[in-house]
Amino acid sequence: MSLPPPLPPEPNQPYPGSNPPYPPPPPPPYGGYPPPPYPGQYGVDAWGRPLSDKSKLVAGLLQLFLGTFGIGRFYLGYNGIAVAQLAVSLLTCGIGAIWPFVDGILILVGKVPDPQGRPLRD
Repeated sequence: MSLPPPLPPEPNQPYPGSNPPYPPPPPPPYGGYPPPPYPGQYGVDAWGRPLSDKSKLVAGLLQLFLGTFGIGRFYLGYNGIAVAQLAVSLLTCGIGAIWPFVDGILILVGKVPDPQGRPLRD
């Protein structure tokens, strides 16, 4: 005579003799993944923050190729920094053009927001 098969455990209960289940991850913003954007929710990132109307790719490429003149910063709206980059590049006979080049890389990586503090669009 064989034994009947064991009954499954109650819902959300571990099998007898097994380890207890892992606790669920904490809800955002303290952990887990950000909530997905709702359909029709344009102009915000995954966390619900508003996005800039400026493009990260356009600003970064302008800064890499025309950064000596501060064009990428003019595009973003940082006129003071753009004039400073232009002045440093001209006064150092081009050696100061390293600053706009590094700045263009930082813009492409996403470390530079727009003047209102909003992240740039991809």
